[in-house]
Amino acid sequence: MKRKNLDSAPWIWRTISTVSILATLLLLFGFGYAIKDVIFPTGDSTLGTTQPSTTPADEAGKPAAPIEDGKIRMAVIGDSLARGTGDDEGLGFVRRAGNLLKEQGYQVQVLNNLGVNGLRTDALLNKLDEHGVRYVLQQSNFILLSIGANDLFQGGQVLQGEDPPTAEQLTAALPETSKRLQDILKKVKEINPDAQIAYIGLYNPFGDVKELELPGNAVVAAWNNAALTILNQEDKMMLVPTFDLFENHLGEYLSSDHFHPNGAGYEQIATRIAQEYQAESAAEGSTK
Repeated sequence: MKRKNLDSAPWIWRTISTVSILATLLLLFGFGYAIKDVIFPTGDSTLGTTQPSTTPADEAGKPAAPIEDGKIRMAVIGDSLARGTGDDEGLGFVRRAGNLLKEQGYQVQVLNNLGVNGLRTDALLNKLDEHGVRYVLQQSNFILLSIGANDLFQGGQVLQGEDPPTAEQLTAALPETSKRLQDILKKVKEINPDAQIAYIGLYNPFGDVKELELPGNAVVAAWNNAALTILNQEDKMMLVPTFDLFENHLGEYLSSDHFHPNGAGYEQIATRIAQEYQAESAAEGSTK
């Protein structure tokens, strides 16, 4: 009986060794696969989000990877509106627009949301020099940009007890800020000359505040006109107007902070983005 147990011992050890080797190989494979996802992230094939890579742009300024034909690859950069602040569902206008375009039969992939709360034009100019940001924009063929509201309205701080700005104070920021917007659009165009760029126009969140209704409307109109003039100087750039969407619906479309849109407000912006994209695509198609 003891002899039989001794004879079976080598077989047991060989089995244990084989299982250990297989388990080690499986762990190594899983580790390698995980590392691949970190170094070379990929989004959902239809509508997903990937994290920005720190892979630098190539010297020619071309996309680091080919853009798939027939697929909208979206990225958004800018301030808290770009980020989607105020949307309880956390979708913002970029994912909502992606969903709407998908419903229209487009293949859509949201690469990344690069929005930063409180971002102003000067900070965005610096951000566009970051390798990770440039890489995401290079992978996109539809870039959404929201910036300028914090420069003009100080991020809504007026509603936190500060004295309301005068019309002169609001308009004083226009020349320098609009010049930075022009520099921003130029830099985005240099990063990805083939992408469609959509600038999200401003609305007046203080249209129902007596002291800010008229000066706010005036500065927003001047800003949007300046932005449109800049955009019209380049191809593949468009303005997505939002002023008319919010003008008489602030109570319906603003979040509780009375500055950012709520979910319904972001849905309105997303609908306008989808409409403008389809109109632009149709126009391009008719000229080919």
